Amino acid sequence: MAQRYLTLLVAAGTLLGLAGCAGGRSKVADAAGGSSAAISSPSIENCDSLNVNPRHATGFEVERREGYRLLTLHDPQEESGGVSSFALVPRGTSPEIPAGVERVEVPVRSVICMTSLQLSNLIALGRTDAVVGITSTRHLRNADMQARIADGRTRRIGIEGNFDPEVIMGIDPDLIIISPYKRGGYDNLRQVGIPLLPHFGYQETTPLGQAEWIKCVGELLGQRAEADTIFAGIERRYERLRALADTHLRAGDGTTEVRPTVLSGELRGGNWYAVGGESYLARLFRDAGADYFLAGDTRAGGVTLDFESVYAGASGARYWRILNSFDGTFSYDALRREDARYADFRAWRERGIVYCNMSEVPFYEATPVEPDVVLADFIKVFHPELVPDHEPVYYKLLR
Repeated sequence: MAQRYLTLLVAAGTLLGLAGCAGGRSKVADAAGGSSAAISSPSIENCDSLNVNPRHATGFEVERREGYRLLTLHDPQEESGGVSSFALVPRGTSPEIPAGVERVEVPVRSVICMTSLQLSNLIALGRTDAVVGITSTRHLRNADMQARIADGRTRRIGIEGNFDPEVIMGIDPDLIIISPYKRGGYDNLRQVGIPLLPHFGYQETTPLGQAEWIKCVGELLGQRAEADTIFAGIERRYERLRALADTHLRAGDGTTEVRPTVLSGELRGGNWYAVGGESYLARLFRDAGADYFLAGDTRAGGVTLDFESVYAGASGARYWRILNSFDGTFSYDALRREDARYADFRAWRERGIVYCNMSEVPFYEATPVEPDVVLADFIKVFHPELVPDHEPVYYKLLR
């Protein structure tokens, strides 16, 4: 995936120390006026001797053992949940590994992906060539992956609960990366005899935590240095933007609405579907200088509400984030046609819809590794004067 660079006016914040094994360089706009300044991450010899202790992700870690590396995975939102352990064994070697630890030869050469989050990690690492199988392609927009599917280099393996074992055995991948909270059909997959490795990235509750899973996939592919470099750039840009918004709000004089409230979700089948106040999305809003309408909620996952509760608590919200796949041109009138009561919300009346159409952008296959870009999009809406040169990529204010 081509790396997007943000042009920013940075008013505050210092450079983060860049953890990692690569000696890569990243260009960012400097504070003086948008010129590019090269930043070097530290180069560390004998990178394989280091463990991986993520700074933001809480669902994985890698520990060096004698002759292999131990990858430990667990659900970030379930402290009492089970742990999965894998021995990442260099090809051609046969170290002793503990009982109950599954062996995975590395570098992994071929993989089946079950979700777009997993796919985003491989795209960012430039390894679409390793993706030999995939489930849904509904929102897939990556040109390389589309070409691979068209000519058969990447096969569709069916949908959750109805995987095609014969296709999978014909592909014979080194590894299948699964979504651990979508369990349909995995029992049949286990009978195929290919390692099933759970990817818990979607359960991370912070944008940088989710993005840091690229390091886990980098370990599998033998691309630790590349993953470290990519994440260091994501982290640096995200933290600069967050500090920019935070500095702006702390400097506010209190006479204007410097931290607007933002609503999220829509009605579906009579219920309003949103996410809790400790979710990934809520953190993005907070870092962009806005208050989420469920800020006091302690849940990190999905939340189902009735219309009356949402209206009572968020009818006065200045902004309303909507993510969908709309066939045609989405507009305020189109939204009102879905439910006339929407027109009673302040965000509808004052043209405050923050919109992303998944039919037009590679949302699921790109945003997991571009939280800095999404953050800039939100800041552009909430505090446009802070990022005057940023062109929205995923979210923009609907006119």
